[in-house]
Amino acid sequence: MKGEPAMRAWRVERPGPVATAPLSETEVTVPEPAAGELLVRVLACGVCRTDLHVAEGDLPVHRPGVVPGHEVVGEVTALRRDATGFATGDRVGIAWLRHTCGRCRYCLRGAENLCPRSAYTGWDADGGYAEYATVPAAYAYRLPTGYPDVELAPLLCAGIIGYRAWHRAELPPGGRLGIYGFGGSAHLTAQVALAQGATVHVVTRSAAARELALHLGAASAIASGTPPEPLDAAILFAPAGDLVPPVLEALDRGGTLVIAGIHLSDVPPLNYQRHLFYERQVRSVTSNTREDGRELLALAAEHRLEVSAVPYPLDHADAALADLAADAVTGAAVLVP
Repeated sequence: MKGEPAMRAWRVERPGPVATAPLSETEVTVPEPAAGELLVRVLACGVCRTDLHVAEGDLPVHRPGVVPGHEVVGEVTALRRDATGFATGDRVGIAWLRHTCGRCRYCLRGAENLCPRSAYTGWDADGGYAEYATVPAAYAYRLPTGYPDVELAPLLCAGIIGYRAWHRAELPPGGRLGIYGFGGSAHLTAQVALAQGATVHVVTRSAAARELALHLGAASAIASGTPPEPLDAAILFAPAGDLVPPVLEALDRGGTLVIAGIHLSDVPPLNYQRHLFYERQVRSVTSNTREDGRELLALAAEHRLEVSAVPYPLDHADAALADLAADAVTGAAVLVP
């Protein structure tokens, strides 16, 4: 409305293939924080593959014209009186998980990521492809020092989801981990595993990503095929269901495959003897708990993670998303207003 403060933002106006320009840059009113919320000036916002799924319609529309983005680093500029734990001027993180009911059987047993009434930044509520965003104070994160904004942003989803995937892989001490696909999340997960004493093998089509994997300490990095030794666990980051059978075949007895994405193409039929026998198992990852986020950020404070971040100006959000879709980003793309 006339006279109200305005900001730049990108909205998903017409979900569809990224080539059809599903994002539209516009000017909107700066949001008002609701009860219990913070208003945050966006300093950096990571570009996540989940944003691509929202823009292209792989994930059903929850909020028409939503502003995507859920890897937000920002500065608190205003807050409601009932928003406790933060003050204006604080640097905070906004992640994917935005709300849970706190009362269902999943929340009560510590599995709030499975809450049927959960809500998400950049899907149910406007996110960080903008100059300002809001977040419930109870779901905002305190951030470790020693990292610039563009390096912190990818930790808030790519890092957290990768950490949860690593946790669900139940890798034994000194175990052998296979990572399939090596983008924004995988290059952080590899460092988490290496910090815990794992041997890491990477399979990715990108030559630049293979070079990065070896630089970070991976024992091998190949374009396709089977790693040089049987795996105790594997994490599939690539959203390609046809990779599930060969990854299962690469597992040693008792091995676990964790599928880390929110979207996956169809999985081909599995052969019980070849793919699942000897107690191999397949696990999925659904969102994260706030405890996952706190643990990952604490680990990042203790072990300085090397974050491969490629900055884009906010005006080029559509180009950043297109580069992500084309696998043309080594590491994580990050928008900087």
